[in-house]
Amino acid sequence: MVKLIICITGMPGAGKSTIANGLKSKEFDVINMGNVIREAAKKKNLPPTHSALNTIMKKMRKKYGPEIIAKLIKEKIVSSNHDIVIIDGIRSYAEVNSLKKLATTKILSIHTSTNKRYELLLRRGRSDDPNCREYFDERDKQEIDIGVSSPIALADESISNNDLTIPQLINAAYNIIKKWHDKYSKSKM
Repeated sequence: MVKLIICITGMPGAGKSTIANGLKSKEFDVINMGNVIREAAKKKNLPPTHSALNTIMKKMRKKYGPEIIAKLIKEKIVSSNHDIVIIDGIRSYAEVNSLKKLATTKILSIHTSTNKRYELLLRRGRSDDPNCREYFDERDKQEIDIGVSSPIALADESISNNDLTIPQLINAAYNIIKKWHDKYSKSKM
């Protein structure tokens, strides 16, 4: 039974997926919210470009509400055999509120400077990543319009990822999560 849901949030390229992928080896279950949209695009035979994914996400949110992606991952969370489930890519506080109905939920925000995020996304090269600064800036604006600034601002803890190596970033997140888990476990005794 899931005891703790960790919502990782931040702007595109901040390091959310790097943390989530690094924590898989720590025996946590990891669910990527963006994959829900990518799967929807695949079912519609649409390319996984930012434009297509953004259109699908906006239509889903408009039709079913801003918490729809959290609702769509509910079964994965409920069926997890892990104490801790990491949610990669929280984009609105409505999603957080939806997850709070399932288990104790904490928000970990990752902050990275705009220039570093742009450089990281250029190197990552995922099909929905920006290939120029104008596209990057537009994507940031879209994320803010969706509501990502609320969970970032209301996070339980934050990590600055401007000068960290990947192992340091993953370790910083792990230590915060371990502290939350230890505190939660003690409060339930």
